[in-house]
Amino acid sequence: MPRSERSPLLLAGLLATAGAAHFASPRQFDATIPSALPGAPRTWTYASGAAELALAAGLALPSTRKAAALATAAFFVGVFPANVKMAVDWRHRPAPQKAAAIGRLPLQLPLVLWARSVARTAEARS
Repeated sequence: MPRSERSPLLLAGLLATAGAAHFASPRQFDATIPSALPGAPRTWTYASGAAELALAAGLALPSTRKAAALATAAFFVGVFPANVKMAVDWRHRPAPQKAAAIGRLPLQLPLVLWARSVARTAEARS
């Protein structure tokens, strides 16, 4: 399988794993939901997990890959405030946890760029 075909499937796998984790261990995700959002944090946890699973499915199918990849890039931008909240909330935790929370912040940019790259590749194949 050429590298350009593996990339969307790897991104889909990442999203599917994260999405499943939202349902398997929701409490850890509930804590990252910004308090400015209305409703219960668990609702947002489940909604974001379902969105990740849907995006993963869309990326896995060539016919929906471009739209799913663009939606994935937007999703990664949209969840950035939760990562900021986590970094702020974890600033007094032990160094490894603090480093993990802070390390997530710059990771969002390569994820957005990866999703956009998948969209461009899918567009070129259309």
